[in-house]
Amino acid sequence: MLPPLAERLRPKSLDEYIGQEHLVGKGAVLRRMLDTGDISSFILWGPPGVGKTTLAHIISVQLKTPFYTLSAIHSGVKEVRDVIERCKNGGMFRQSRPILFIDEIHRFNKSQQDSLLGAVENGTVTLIGATTENPSFEVIRPLLSRCQVYVLQPLDAAHLQQLLDRALTVDTELRKRKTEVRETTALFRYAGGDARKLLNIIDLIANASSPDEPLVIDDAVVTERLQQNPMAYDKDGEMHYDIISAFIKSIRGSDPDGAVYWLARMVAGGEDPKFIARRLVISASEDIGLANPNALLIANAAFEAVQNIGWPEGRIVLSEAAIYLACSPKSNSAYMAINSALETVEQTGNLPVPLHLRNAPTSLMKELGYGKEYKYAHDYAGHFVKQQYLPDALKSETIWHPQPNAAEERHKELLQKLWGDKYK
Repeated sequence: MLPPLAERLRPKSLDEYIGQEHLVGKGAVLRRMLDTGDISSFILWGPPGVGKTTLAHIISVQLKTPFYTLSAIHSGVKEVRDVIERCKNGGMFRQSRPILFIDEIHRFNKSQQDSLLGAVENGTVTLIGATTENPSFEVIRPLLSRCQVYVLQPLDAAHLQQLLDRALTVDTELRKRKTEVRETTALFRYAGGDARKLLNIIDLIANASSPDEPLVIDDAVVTERLQQNPMAYDKDGEMHYDIISAFIKSIRGSDPDGAVYWLARMVAGGEDPKFIARRLVISASEDIGLANPNALLIANAAFEAVQNIGWPEGRIVLSEAAIYLACSPKSNSAYMAINSALETVEQTGNLPVPLHLRNAPTSLMKELGYGKEYKYAHDYAGHFVKQQYLPDALKSETIWHPQPNAAEERHKELLQKLWGDKYK
């Protein structure tokens, strides 16, 4: 089976590498490292598809050193220790220090990152990490202090044009086709500075047409093909928001199958687990709310667990939380109440706090009647006494409206017992 275009065109040397001149151009820091053969541990920070993994491979090939790679999504502490042990055992038979490349290193939790410290510090391996997230927040300080951080930039239009020209002139498959590039606006816009995405779009267009037909690239063709591609997923683009929307709406609609499916799409697409977990916390409050207050506890526990354990086990935590939320009774009464209250505040402005609710820390305030007629609820039977808590202009308003579910029906019964007709 023919490899994808992005793989067929993966640069083998810095001369084929496009972009990042500030790092690999003449006299730049990584170019100097390669020229001297003296390379230290570093982290490549940049958006997807700008050449982080490719650059690490080129460095290992040029230095003729063993190259080990781990994915933070699929690897745990055991896999890290196994690789480090192999590096130690093979060290006596070679002069060059092996490179350990960790893709998406920001997904490693603290214990996984801790397992790297000794090997990096004593020179067992040269660590090259790749991350799309700010290392200052995602990489532990002891490891970060042992690594330089180099920032990679999205490819600009000139780089993307250079990549397009290379694809059409170098790739053996595309060279067999008669190609007509009429427009590149949509192609470059959808690529968004991502080399891999650009090549995937070209691959998609080429595979969607007969090899005997001319390969036409223009805005209409690019837009049409991308809209027809069901596997497209872009963490920074429209599909990102479409899938998280489908995920949340599946939970809101009490469909655990839909929730887990869209969760799987995000996991497979490399979505940030903390982003997913944050959305679960929001859903627990907005869509389930007082119908099952435990949902917020479960969602918050899931958020903390994902932060502590990371991938790949974090997917199980997210699945459990998503299914629990989908199966929970639903209520948006808290969501509606705060929106109603905010709308009231916007319409009525800064209404004065009733005197009996005001704090009276000074004698002057007491003389002015601050707190004078306040009734301390615990001094009364049932820890309740009727008194006004809203501003005078709103004293007859009802903001929170209980919804018909078991939990809120109980709240409603209690409030009716206490307040009478206020909560009908």
